[in-house]
Amino acid sequence: MSDATLHSTTQDPDDFAVQIADQVESFLVAVTEVARGAEPDSAVPFLLLEVSQLLLAGGRLGAHEDIVPEERYEPDSGPEPDVDELRENLARLLEPIDVYSEVFDPYEPSRARVPARISDDIADVITDLRHGMAHYRAGRTTEALWWWQFSYFSNWGSTASATLRALQSVVAHVRLNQPLEELDGLDTDQGMGDDTLEIEAGRVMQQEIARPLGLRVK
Repeated sequence: MSDATLHSTTQDPDDFAVQIADQVESFLVAVTEVARGAEPDSAVPFLLLEVSQLLLAGGRLGAHEDIVPEERYEPDSGPEPDVDELRENLARLLEPIDVYSEVFDPYEPSRARVPARISDDIADVITDLRHGMAHYRAGRTTEALWWWQFSYFSNWGSTASATLRALQSVVAHVRLNQPLEELDGLDTDQGMGDDTLEIEAGRVMQQEIARPLGLRVK
């Protein structure tokens, strides 16, 4: 099995930790930059790329044997940084396509579709990643790897995967020139009213996404 999918027993654990930390840091920096809104037309393609690359790190963590922390109890990593501003900025950038329909577990019996927001998902993923990064920067490498692996299985892996599907679907609609259809009655519990994906808004977003991709939408 290749090093890209499984941490070899001959590989220095510190090298593995550095590689994972670099991928996590790259995601944190890139998404923070996207959320600033300097290049709104490129937001969706950039997020698609960054989430895809992050899930490569997640796959490596998932394929790795269980990482056992050195301490019985997790050391205090300090206060969690606030992600509300980033969440709100992303919500504004992604407004026409922020809400999407999600299935939480593909192996559960069919249930009613569940509303989700890309902006909420990315903020949730960043919260998990920053928590592990706080351990890593404090020199608690094993603790950081344990947290990233544990939270990959318990939260950010499935959340990032759902986000990737939504982003990939948006880009696919653009490339295949398929207008986004309205998600009737689908809303989140964020107190933001009756937000739905309108067809006309979907066409506008298609055009905005298509420009940096070098595509033309009819």
